[in-house]
Amino acid sequence: MTGWLNDLRALLHDLEEWLLAFAESEWAIGVLALASFSEAIFFPVPPDPLLLGIAVVQRPLALWLAILVTLTSVAGALVGHWLGRRLGRPILNRLFSERAIEVAETWLSRYGAWATAIAAFTPIPYKVFAITAGVLDLDRRTFVIASLIGRGARFLALGALAMLFGEEIRTFIDDNFGTLTIAAGIAVVLLLVAWQLFRRRAKSREVEEPSHDS
Repeated sequence: MTGWLNDLRALLHDLEEWLLAFAESEWAIGVLALASFSEAIFFPVPPDPLLLGIAVVQRPLALWLAILVTLTSVAGALVGHWLGRRLGRPILNRLFSERAIEVAETWLSRYGAWATAIAAFTPIPYKVFAITAGVLDLDRRTFVIASLIGRGARFLALGALAMLFGEEIRTFIDDNFGTLTIAAGIAVVLLLVAWQLFRRRAKSREVEEPSHDS
């Protein structure tokens, strides 16, 4: 099992290096758009490293590149949502592990748009949530809005940092990307839990007030 996991990590690393090789080529922006679109459906490598690589080279365009990645990623997720509605659970079983599917179904059933936004912002596999949202027939408009918020916050933050700090921030984020996104994801989840507790307390107060009046 360990050997298989090491082979998978090596393959993903090679794919990431292959993508980064396009950062300074004339095809860079097109490859970036294609990578972000396909990653939201099936491609295993997130577009963040390539976005940073191109944004550092073309710093005046950094925010525009972030917007491009946001839009193409959400467009890809819409395709995933459509595939989920059209093909149902069999496509989930073919592409993802049972554990990943269960987590996505539980979160989407419980939190809806919040779960979509969290998956779009954090290292949680966004593609699993996109296709699962389609399988569960979650509202497409709500899904798009939540995706734009989560993806936009993630990629625009990267674009702004690349524009402001250049190569220094690229090196820092490359070295700490997993830790940074997990920390941000935990912060988002804590905010979600706090919001849910606040809503429950507000509802309980609404229920108690009429009883006091009577």
